[in-house]
Amino acid sequence: MQSLMLPIAMTQRDFGNNYSQRQWVDCITYHSRSVSKRSLIYKYLSLCNPVRSEYFPIMLILKRQDVEISSIQHPKREQKIPILKYQDQSFRLISIFAQDQAEEAKSFWRDLTDNQGKFCILLEEPNRHSVWGRIRLDQIGIKETDLESELNTTPLTQASLLLLQTVYIDVEDLLGIRQAKQFQKDMGQVLSSWQFPQVEKPDAIAPLLLEVEPLNLSQLPPWGEHHVITLLQELYRLGKEYFGNTTFAEEVEDILQEQPAKERQQFLNWLRQSPLGKQWR
Repeated sequence: MQSLMLPIAMTQRDFGNNYSQRQWVDCITYHSRSVSKRSLIYKYLSLCNPVRSEYFPIMLILKRQDVEISSIQHPKREQKIPILKYQDQSFRLISIFAQDQAEEAKSFWRDLTDNQGKFCILLEEPNRHSVWGRIRLDQIGIKETDLESELNTTPLTQASLLLLQTVYIDVEDLLGIRQAKQFQKDMGQVLSSWQFPQVEKPDAIAPLLLEVEPLNLSQLPPWGEHHVITLLQELYRLGKEYFGNTTFAEEVEDILQEQPAKERQQFLNWLRQSPLGKQWR
């Protein structure tokens, strides 16, 4: 089952003319084999203006079995970029939410569509929710195989590693070596389950906690933005479980004082624009 939400104008027989309305009808549930509903989607997409590069907002709630997710190689860095395919459309990951953040995910998704006019998908999976934004590759003059990240992830990777190492040290100092070993095991299982580069197995996280110098660019793992988002979400979840509070996620700017000012500010700006900014402050 899939869910489609369209502006009221699109439910009228003649599709209406008032496409600027931001009122939304109740969710129309349909089967993927329903020709009439699928035709409605394509009719809706055909109303997009390819010259002005604008899309009228569409809200889709999909399940994992409804879409195809693959990854493509970044042309300049050793990292993969996740791409979601649905109805011959391509989408790129915008943000990831934990299983218990369903309402936050929907709120973020609605803001992108209602207030920013973006064409987004909310993907509901058993252990997480993710929001994907449509990529219009033909409009920016590149092929899918040559897709390049618009974001320099080096400052994000640096900052996330510094936060990871700081939380690990705090666990060891405040809770003891036994708990620190368990934290290392738990975090390793999380990162390996999400197929993080250089953390293919749970015990491979040890160098990231104990040996890697985040400020040494040659030692940074080839992570993309989606890896950083997942790391910070899971680190927040585990930290809350271990400490029983969220004070470890406060005063992030002070924790990152070792990071060069320019890179630190880039990360903080990114964080403030992300739902993660409500957790890491």
